[in-house]
Amino acid sequence: MITKHLFFLLLISWVVGCTAEQTSTLAPTSQPTPTSENAITLLALGDSLTAGFGVDSADSYPAQLERKLQADGHDVRVINAGISGETTSGAVSRLDWILQTSPDIVIIETGGNDGLRGIDLTITQENIDTLAARFSEQGAIVIIAGMQIISNLGEEYASEFRAIYPAVADKYNALLIPFFLEGVAADPDLNQGDFIHPTAEGYTYIVDNLYPIVEQALAAHESR
Repeated sequence: MITKHLFFLLLISWVVGCTAEQTSTLAPTSQPTPTSENAITLLALGDSLTAGFGVDSADSYPAQLERKLQADGHDVRVINAGISGETTSGAVSRLDWILQTSPDIVIIETGGNDGLRGIDLTITQENIDTLAARFSEQGAIVIIAGMQIISNLGEEYASEFRAIYPAVADKYNALLIPFFLEGVAADPDLNQGDFIHPTAEGYTYIVDNLYPIVEQALAAHESR
């Protein structure tokens, strides 16, 4: 059981570790298997949990997801569009540029830094809504990765924050990952020393969790 005191330390370590936003990059995953000209493009948009803070690029969840998909015979390339420290406002600010990748499927994992900084929930929801709307308008199948925060700002704030993700997913008929860190959060064996960012093994666990939802997205894409 994690104590309230430890939770506050985790909060501090997250904010300190993720405050400085990096220069925007869009990178294919490490040493991908060659794909055809008709390969499906899956864009992983997010913050440090997508960027793979603290692990080798080949161990980030987008890289591991691409390898697993390709090993299973899917002609898919995964683009890692994660930036450590990014808020939902930051994601929206680079959206026009990101849309140039014309993804077939997008996983939106963002908002954790908003919650930990106490950003107005209306802003966070509007930003995630904007992301989902713009990708949907472009024809991408959208997957929303739900996030949760500790209740240091009050249970009402934490509850309303948690409710943003299913609300946006429902509005745009998007697929939903109920909690991106399910089974990983608070597990010392699956997290780095900051007890916030997953280890390579933690990201493997995340990929296994979200894989069935990604397969649903692939099936939906192929049925179009």
